Amino acid sequence: MCGRYASSKSPDDLVEMFEVDRFDPADELPPDWNIAPTKQVYAVLERPVESGGAPTRQLRSVKWGLVPSWAKDPGMGAKMINARSETVHEKPAYRKAFAARRCLLPADGYFEWHTPETAPDGPKGGSRKQPYWIHAADGTEVAFAGLYEWWRDRGRAEDDPLAWLWTCTILTLDAEPELARIHPRMPLVLTRDKWDGWLDPAWTEPEEIRGLLVPPPAGFMTAHPVSTDVNNVRNNAPHLLDAIPPDEVTVDATLF
Repeated sequence: MCGRYASSKSPDDLVEMFEVDRFDPADELPPDWNIAPTKQVYAVLERPVESGGAPTRQLRSVKWGLVPSWAKDPGMGAKMINARSETVHEKPAYRKAFAARRCLLPADGYFEWHTPETAPDGPKGGSRKQPYWIHAADGTEVAFAGLYEWWRDRGRAEDDPLAWLWTCTILTLDAEPELARIHPRMPLVLTRDKWDGWLDPAWTEPEEIRGLLVPPPAGFMTAHPVSTDVNNVRNNAPHLLDAIPPDEVTVDATLF
């Protein structure tokens, strides 16, 4: 799964990296090294700016935690931060977005917590878990495969800017063997050669789109243990990504 990640690049950097044609400065977000569910995040997507117009690649701010259009209230989004890539095309909450509203979620990398079979303070599932920072081995930005959706707040007027809530979810899949030592699932990182196809709204056939749900090559991502400071979402600074010395690791330091 993916329950915490970091995205610290500036909008200018992301616009260049993802060849974005439109960005509203009102959507600018501060660098975030500890993104938790329900926060606002950047999403790259393609859709017309005006009704009937041509699809335009945009960088937008959306809320992490997808709220289906048919939801009675937006609260369910907190439980829909991830969608399994194996079944996303057939689940009622995701299948329409999978066919028509796909996005890329820029990230520096993500955090995952490892629980040993026997934790220092008890059996597996104990409180002492070691966080790891997982990122591209070459240090470059990555793009998670995501879906976005709109939810209409019927309690607001049609022309109210807050009448429409934009939300997103991150697709996940089985982790590659090395990363599976930390956690069995991981976010689906799309390599650059798949970005255009994933964003193209002309691609609507589920089987065609599913052909893009391919993880990066083994070794593309790497990991190192980090401070448990990341456990607290109020902590938000670059040091959360720094490797810690072996004697500070709370579980088996030979995991990698």
